[in-house]
Amino acid sequence: MDERAGQQFGNYRLIRLLGLGRFSEVYLGEQLSSLTLVALKLLPRSLSARAKARFLTEAALLQRLDHPHILPVHAWGIERGVAFLVMDYAHKGMMRALHPEGQKVPLAAVVAYVQQAASALAYLHKQHLIHRDLKPENLLLHRQNQLLLSDLGLTLLVSQSTASISALEGSLGYMAPEQFRGKPQLASDQYALGIIVYEWLCGTRPFHGTMAELCHAHLSLQPSPLSQHVTQISPLVEQVVLTALRKDPGERFADIDTFAMALTLAAQGLSPAHLFPSFLPQPRFQHHLKAGAEHLPHFPICLRD
Repeated sequence: MDERAGQQFGNYRLIRLLGLGRFSEVYLGEQLSSLTLVALKLLPRSLSARAKARFLTEAALLQRLDHPHILPVHAWGIERGVAFLVMDYAHKGMMRALHPEGQKVPLAAVVAYVQQAASALAYLHKQHLIHRDLKPENLLLHRQNQLLLSDLGLTLLVSQSTASISALEGSLGYMAPEQFRGKPQLASDQYALGIIVYEWLCGTRPFHGTMAELCHAHLSLQPSPLSQHVTQISPLVEQVVLTALRKDPGERFADIDTFAMALTLAAQGLSPAHLFPSFLPQPRFQHHLKAGAEHLPHFPICLRD
């Protein structure tokens, strides 16, 4: 139900409900002075004074972010006890709607998506920020299939305080093992993107189940080989994805850009072996190498330990 349709927040009027999240409602709206369509994210009325202060601080931070693959925040405020963000309206909606659960995505499309997402995440990481809640529902599509990273409301400055933040902040199916321990870090976003890539290629996430089962799986179980779901998948691609899903953050790729470069090379049949962590066993790529590999293309919840 569009219970808030017609209500006004700042210089914006709500038109209709677009979606419900765990922490918010998202409405299609319009700016009254220009009739420009926008998206408004409304947070719960029950925010504490401390949460409202944190919201205002993070909203100001989010508005300063400037990247072609990050959904821009134009305005924010708190009215009638409701905190709201005003953002671009992504016309094609969520990636989840375009690629529903159970549907496999062609490798070429996956590579294009990962290049865009990794570019946005690398930008965040250079600002000493982590996303913490990466999942297909938080990837939007705009015109010309431009991917936009959204729902940065859980982004936090990487500092000593992150160790005390609840692991509830994140979606269990995509959460890195260290997030279950309440210790997210930059490599946690790489793990989440790796889960998304696994799901796109295989049509299913590596782990399912109850909260307790997901916690155990992410902490202790190895993902099944992608080849069990996609028989024709290249061992190059499989090794790249499984490296991003290493339990130890230090055993993943050096950064999110390196993961994207490795996947790009692997999809072209080029060996990304020089991009893997040097202490990991080198995969056997002999039958899948092509000349020119040296040229990079341009392109809930568990108790804490």
